This record gives sequence, C-alpha cells and structure tokens, in this order.
Amino acid sequence: MERKWNKLVVIFASCVLFEPICLAQSTKDNKSKKSASVSITATAVQSPSPSAAADKRGAPIAMIKGQPIYEDDLQATAGPSLAKLRNQEYQIKRQALESVIDQKLLEAEAKKKGIATDKLLEQEVDSKIGEPTDAELNAIYAIQRQQLGNRPFQEVKPQLAQTLKNARIQQARQDFYAQLRKENQVAVLLQAPKTEVSYDPARVRGNPKAPVMIVEFADFQCPYCQAVEGTLKKVLDKHEGQVAISFRDMPLIQIHPQAQGAAEAARCAGEQGKFWEYHDVLFTDRKLDHDGLLAAARSLKLDEKQFDSCIASGRYKAQIDQDAQDGKRAGVGGTPAFFINGVFLDGAQPESAFENLIKDQLSASSASVSPQS
Repeated sequence: MERKWNKLVVIFASCVLFEPICLAQSTKDNKSKKSASVSITATAVQSPSPSAAADKRGAPIAMIKGQPIYEDDLQATAGPSLAKLRNQEYQIKRQALESVIDQKLLEAEAKKKGIATDKLLEQEVDSKIGEPTDAELNAIYAIQRQQLGNRPFQEVKPQLAQTLKNARIQQARQDFYAQLRKENQVAVLLQAPKTEVSYDPARVRGNPKAPVMIVEFADFQCPYCQAVEGTLKKVLDKHEGQVAISFRDMPLIQIHPQAQGAAEAARCAGEQGKFWEYHDVLFTDRKLDHDGLLAAARSLKLDEKQFDSCIASGRYKAQIDQDAQDGKRAGVGGTPAFFINGVFLDGAQPESAFENLIKDQLSASSASVSPQS
C-alpha cells in the first residue's frame, strides 16, 4: 500500500522536463571508416565483388559522374534524425495498439456481463476508489505548495482532492486493463525497429550469453551518462544472468574536452583486467585530468608505469574513433544512447523505460525458445 501511495505522489508531483542526453555537435569529419572486429553490421570473410556489394546496398539514390550514392551513405549525417523518426513512428503505433487492445478487452468483458462499457468501468473500478484523506492531501500540499502559489490549504483542498482521486482512478483502470490482458493471454506482436549493433566482448558486464544485451554508447564526461549509472546497476542486479551491458565509447570532444583521454585511460585499465572497476571510479570521482586518471589507476593498484605508458602511446585512439563512427552510423546523436537487443533507447531514461524494453525482449526470447503449438 505504501508503494502505491508513493507512486501516486510521484505521479501527482510536477515533473521537470529536460533532455536527458549530451548532444553531439555537428562536425565536418564525416569520413566513413571500415568496421573493425567490433562493427555495426556483420562483415564477410571475403570482400564481395563490386556488383554484389552494389546489389546489397540497393539501387543508387544519386549519381555524380557515374559514381553512385546509396541510401546508407546518408547515415553519417542523417542517421540520428532517421532513427528518431523510426522510433516516433513505432511509439505512435504502439500507443494506438495499446488503446485498441484495451478497448476490445473492455467491450468483450462488458458484453459478457451484459452492461455498457462505461458502466463496467464505473462498477469495477471508479466506484471502488475512496475519497483522499486530509493526511494524504496535506502531504501533497507540502510538496506542491510553492507551485500552487502558496495559497492556503483550505482554498486548494478541493482541487487537490479531485486531482489525486483522478490519478488513483487512472492507476486503478490501468490495473484493471492489465488484469484483463492477463486473463485473455494478450500477446503484442508489433516489433520495435531494430539496428544491428555488435559489442566488444572485452567490455561486457554480466553474462555475455544473456538473452538481452544492452549496448551503451557513452562519454565519461557526460553528466547524463553518470546519472544513468545507478539505473543500469539496478537493472543488472534485478535481471542477473538475463541481462548484460556492453560499453562502447562515444566521447563528445567538442563539448567534453576530457572525454577522449578518459576513454583511452579506461582502455588502458582494461589491459590490466580492470576496465569496469576503472569505469566505475571515473563516473564516481569525475576527476578526468591527467592527474585524476593516474590517481584512479593507483586506487585500483594498477601497474602505474604500464598504465602511463599506455596512455602516452595513444594506441586506443583509433578504436575509440571506430566506436564513435559506429554509433553515428547506428543513429546515435548524443550520449548516453542504448541498443537493447537492437532497440534504440535515447538518453538517461528512468528505470521503467529499460524495464519495458527488457520485458519485451525477454518475452520474445522465451517465445522463440518455446513456441506455442
């Protein structure tokens, strides 16, 4: 009961709207690079013939002196916008589908009981919601007082009571629809758009054979990447063995000048088997200058000489650049960005956003293993 009450308080409380993502600035460097061992799309063992490669890329969309331009050539510049549009289209379809499912379930249940749909909701849901108590309203008032213009409690009490009751009715209706779905074995088959994004086996936290792999593109200097760390750890703990996370670099050097050095330092820590430990220290301490990077290495008892030599060599710069290029081609326009079994999730989203996608992917995985006859 306490959990539901806290949930209603959160629903009722005003939200601060923001874009939970560090946005990449435009750059003139849109050179396309060949994929390394960790790539966006699967690479063939042998190079395909020019005609086979052309067939695979589809028909040209433009020509310059006989040289074709293909649709996938647009990914470097248009990828993030196109990915956002595909996801917007899916969300619109998904919301419409959820409404249609709920309406059909409601109509079937009302027909079974021999009453109208609005009467069914009134009888089974709305009439069971009691009036808020003064204690509950005072708790809400304490949270909302400034946003209510510091008006006296008695003046705003009717407004608070109606708003809280409406919130409870909406929550109760959602619970009612969820129960109907369970009783009628509803299966949502609409698939979210997916992008094939591979991961680096050397930077996987959790079971690498887990049915759900979250590939994260992040920047060590990005505050939203730091903010989402707690959510990611909760998700891993909750779904131990079923969900894993792979880290890929996308330092936004135009706005985060220390991000590149931090990414290289984390790779160097990985040479000594401490990538994730170093990753955690960087996001906790936020000291990303050279002295801070060395201090983090000392705190983990890394071989300091080997570590400092690795950083000085810059030998991971090309691999980090490759990660960033792969991210751009996949439609990433800022950090953090996630691909949950290929389904794009943009920004430092709440735990519920991850849970919804993980639930869908686990259900799909279970269905593929044990198909219904």
